[in-house]
Amino acid sequence: MRAARLISLVLLLQSRGSMTAAELAGELEVSERTVYRDMLALAEAGIPVYAEQGRHGGYRLVGGFRTRLTGMTRDEAEALFLAGLDGPADQMGLADVVASTRLKLLAALPEPLRQAPERTGRRFHLDVPGWWTDAEAPPLLVELARAVRTDREIEIGYRERTRRVRPYGLVLKGGIWYLVAAVREQFRTYRVDRIVSLRETGEAFVRDEAFDLARQWAESSAGFVASMFRGEVTVRLSPDGMRALRRVTEPPALERARAAAGEPDGQGWVVTVLPVENLDVAFDQLLRLGPEAEVLEPPELRARLRKAAERLVALYQR
Repeated sequence: MRAARLISLVLLLQSRGSMTAAELAGELEVSERTVYRDMLALAEAGIPVYAEQGRHGGYRLVGGFRTRLTGMTRDEAEALFLAGLDGPADQMGLADVVASTRLKLLAALPEPLRQAPERTGRRFHLDVPGWWTDAEAPPLLVELARAVRTDREIEIGYRERTRRVRPYGLVLKGGIWYLVAAVREQFRTYRVDRIVSLRETGEAFVRDEAFDLARQWAESSAGFVASMFRGEVTVRLSPDGMRALRRVTEPPALERARAAAGEPDGQGWVVTVLPVENLDVAFDQLLRLGPEAEVLEPPELRARLRKAAERLVALYQR
């Protein structure tokens, strides 16, 4: 642990030029006393570090010294794609690895380019989770990430059953983590927050080199969305209702509804067919459109919405 911190100290000074003990302590999350001890250790090891006194003083490396300690470990190289995703990296237990990767990349950059990461960080920020998504990591995410990285077979408890799986990848979608795993010869997707237990079997597995996580996720998610829409309703929508449709249904259903829309009548209303999961979901969706939507089929949904409208009228006539 201390050796990694000493390397980080050298790389920080190499990339930033001069830093005070307080600044170094803040970066490394240690006390200033620890920084003083580490600086003595570096000097004793032959690293040409010295302290400048005065108001603008701080620690600095002697003229032009550059370390060759920028070689990346395997873990750091694999963590490169997470360098801009602090939250997910932290949730998977990789925050320290990503931080050391950033330092090594920064130290390797030529002087004119060392301000680029800071400039970018001030201008762009990626906030992955949705607004109303719990930001806490699922309890077993760190263990799952370790199994994925090391290609270790695991046994998971999921929906009151135990499954032996080969964990191929983790996907973060809308703030929710999913595990993509091979079960026998098929790939399946599991919500990580619904995995209640995890045990390593002690066996490694040989990863299928043809496996593409991005393609597998795209195919499985497209299949999932297609399977959601088990029914259809025929609706008549005003121009405002057609525009508001995107706020109450999923993009695939919206695209199909737009494609099926007929020609507008004299008032701009159109008749279309809207794919829905079931009539309960359709009731909630179309009720949100209020007087901008009229259900034509099926009759049971039309009757249910008419009763809801009658109750609203009675409520507001009091």
